[in-house]
Amino acid sequence: MKFALCNETYGGWDFDATCDHIASSGYDGIEIAPFTLKEDPRDISESDATKIGARAESAGLEVIGLHWLLVKPAWLHLTTDDPLLQKDTVNFGKHLVRTCAAMNGKVMVWGSPKQRDILPEWNRNDAVERSVEILSLICETASECGITIAMEPLARAETNFLNTAEETIELIDKVNSPACRLHLDVKAMSDEQKSIPQIIAESSNYIAHFHANDPNLKGPGTGEVQYGPIVEALRSVNYQGYVSVEVFDYSPDPETIAEESIAFLKEAFSE
Repeated sequence: MKFALCNETYGGWDFDATCDHIASSGYDGIEIAPFTLKEDPRDISESDATKIGARAESAGLEVIGLHWLLVKPAWLHLTTDDPLLQKDTVNFGKHLVRTCAAMNGKVMVWGSPKQRDILPEWNRNDAVERSVEILSLICETASECGITIAMEPLARAETNFLNTAEETIELIDKVNSPACRLHLDVKAMSDEQKSIPQIIAESSNYIAHFHANDPNLKGPGTGEVQYGPIVEALRSVNYQGYVSVEVFDYSPDPETIAEESIAFLKEAFSE
């Protein structure tokens, strides 16, 4: 199994220093949040992205791809009924696809819970169809660039759209593009009624990427989630992708998070 770490864990660290520490800690890859590179990710040129990918590679890391896609600009939205905002979201999504490809990344994790919420006054079916249209257009460019858009189910406390793997797979089937697949996250799956191993087994034909963490917002192994059954489930479906560490509580410091998480994962996957 290959392991990666999300770069926003390092806060205001220089990108080169971030890559050096991730690599020296024993990770194989880095996953990048675009807003950490530019205040407005629309300002990331393909030339910039190529240099970023080269910096990661020189440290011995593979750029897995991007996540936290719609943090900035904050007004972009997946289910919006505003035609101009729909167009802006499509254009931004395509820009991130090209950015990811220039970094030699392969996956874009689509989380962004508040930027996909369905408002009470909207017809839900119409909102779903709008999301399908937006994703379909972005996936056209993703297919051309060899990028996978990995849709992420998130907990009910975070969003009212795409709360389970099953619901997300229904959307993926509607988009009907080989570039649109599924991302699974341990913290998010812990909110589902099904067990995490069951979710993995039932979603096996769709999984493109995987995040390791805990509902306590910290790294894998820091809470009550038992990773033995998760490891066995990933093996049973022959998952070949990365397991990326994504935390939301950055205490006590990036070094501790990185080192303790990789030590736990390597032990969990060696058993």
